[in-house]
Parts: sequence; structure tokens; C-alpha cells
Amino acid sequence: MRNRRAALAALAGATSLALTLSACGETTTSGGRTRSGEGTIGIAMPTQASQRWLTDGKSVVDDLKAKGYDAQLVYGQDNPKTQVAQIEKLIKDGVDALIIAAIDNKSLDGVLQQAAAAKIPVISYDRLILGTRNVDYYVSFDNEQVGRLQALYIVDKLGLEKGKGPFNIELFAGSPDDNNTKYFFDGSMHLLQPFIDSGQLVVRSGQTALDKVTTLRWDGPTAQRRMDTLLSQSYRSRKVDAVLSPYDGISIGVLNALKADGYGTGSKPLPVITGQDAELPSVKSIIAGQQSQTIYKDVRELASVAADMADDLLNDRTPKVNNRRSYNNGVKDVPAQLLQPTSVDKTNYEYVLVAGGFYKDAQLK
Repeated sequence: MRNRRAALAALAGATSLALTLSACGETTTSGGRTRSGEGTIGIAMPTQASQRWLTDGKSVVDDLKAKGYDAQLVYGQDNPKTQVAQIEKLIKDGVDALIIAAIDNKSLDGVLQQAAAAKIPVISYDRLILGTRNVDYYVSFDNEQVGRLQALYIVDKLGLEKGKGPFNIELFAGSPDDNNTKYFFDGSMHLLQPFIDSGQLVVRSGQTALDKVTTLRWDGPTAQRRMDTLLSQSYRSRKVDAVLSPYDGISIGVLNALKADGYGTGSKPLPVITGQDAELPSVKSIIAGQQSQTIYKDVRELASVAADMADDLLNDRTPKVNNRRSYNNGVKDVPAQLLQPTSVDKTNYEYVLVAGGFYKDAQLK
């Protein structure tokens, strides 16, 4: 049975809404209608500046439409206040469930109290919402495994387990207001810290604590400016051998700084540089021999799981989860469904990304 909200809507003879895509209050409408009485799902995504979130948003909408739901998709343009206002509007519009990828995951308690009062279930999408009991489920990837795969790539490429070294490394982390940042960094440092302790890896800047290496809003230009500073202060007569980068946008910023400093030549090769999300510019960079690696997370699968969760909740079914204890948001353990990431570099991008249908071969030319 549909939940009470959807049932009342059906009894009132509510017609289905056209798909609404909203970014900072600007709304456009697409054609096509879904079956009436199925309900409307509100989807709040963080930004349109990243290809990754555009893919997520479209995929969630497509999966919900295939199940007969209407969808209202909004993008907060990396502004926490904008996202709160957008979610408030979705609640006032009477959506039946919310799927939220938070911009600032500590800023949503107030608006989610409104959702709870309206009996609207909330699914936290990829970024765990913190400091509220009014989040019902979490869907993401195994975020510590993401960090481990990035670190393992560095370990393998530098031959650290074979005793090689010392090598110079610099560390970058994600946005301090994104809970995933800690999981990525902890996963990486679990593998890298022993080599730092042994002296095989040297962080010449001395910046190893998480609060010293974060990158607000995962912003590439911010990362570029920090890398510029690191190079000028710590590497005037030395070279960087590896950069732990948690996200492709940060990786591109780091690369820009390195190339401006003369890296990428025969006498000054580029260091090992990791990444995440398999964004198109970074995949092209990997193919060109610049960025070394990225972590592929099939966001189409993530979107499908989120849509399944919403459908289960609106049909009085218990969503499938595979982790009930690891993701505490400061108030409660949030039951989670975690998917597995894949490491991608020049040796396997065709098999993983092209054969897997994420990119067409022509896109990578």
C-alpha cells in the first residue's frame, strides 16, 4: 500500500506533475507524464558545477520516472542556505519523500524537522547528513575503501612495499563540511601512515593532519592555490613524487599548479596523482599520461539504489541495507546501503568505463 500521503493524493485525484528541474530558483519543465497517484520525490543535489552531480541528478530522476513517480530536482549551487530554502519549498510543495546530497551536512537539522512533522521520509544520498535524527537511510559507496584504493595505488606505483624510497608526498582532502572527507582520508592514511612513520614517505610541508589539508567545497582552484604555495615553500630544490588527491576536480587543480612549475617534462616528470569520480576531464588526463588514477563509482547504480529505497518507503517495505552500525551521524546510527568503488587508470579504463557503458569511446578522444 502507498503511504497515507500518497493515498490521500490519489483519492483527491491529483494529476502527475511534469518533471521539474530547478537550479537556484530557475525552473524548467520537461514533457512527458508519469502515472497519477504514484507520488512525487524531491531530490536536492549540491551543485551543477561538477559533471558527477549532473549525472547523479539525471540518473535518480530517470529511475524514479521508470517506477512511475514524478520528481522535483533542485541544485543548491554549493550554497548551504540555498539548499535549505530549496528543501523547505519541496516540503511545502508536498513531496512524498526526499533524497538529499547535502552541501553542508550539519546545516539541515531545522529543515528536516519540518520534513519529519510532515511525515516525509529522508534518504541521505552519498554524503551523510549529520546532527539530526530525522534522516531515515543512507546510500553511498564504501568511503574508507575509496581512500584505501587511492593509497594502495600510490604504494604500488612507488614500490613502497618493496622497500623503495624515500619519496616526497603531499596530502589533499575534501571539504571540511562533508562527512565523507574523514572516511576518505582515514582510509588512505591507514595505509600511508606506516610509510610516513618509517621515512619512506616524506611530507615536506609537514601538513599531515586532516584539518590542515582539507579543500573547501572540493574546489579545484582552491587546491591549485594551495599546491602553488606548497611548491614555492617546500619544493624549491626538491621534487614531488606523489600527491594524494581525493577528487578529480582537486586533481586537475593540483596538475595545473605542477605544470606551471615545470612538471611534465623529461627532467621533471609528473608525480603519481590520485583522484575520484572518473570525471571526463580527468579520464582524458589519465589517457594523456598526466593524472595517474581515479576511483570510479558507478553513480547510475547509486541512483538506482536511492530510487529503490524511496519506492520501498512509499510502499511500506523495509529498504535493503548492508550496514547498520558504521555510519553514526552524531545522533543515531543511520542504516546504510554501501556500494563498492573501482580503481581506474590507463590500463583498465576501456574495460571499466567504456565497456561498462559509462562513457562512449568517442567522448574520450
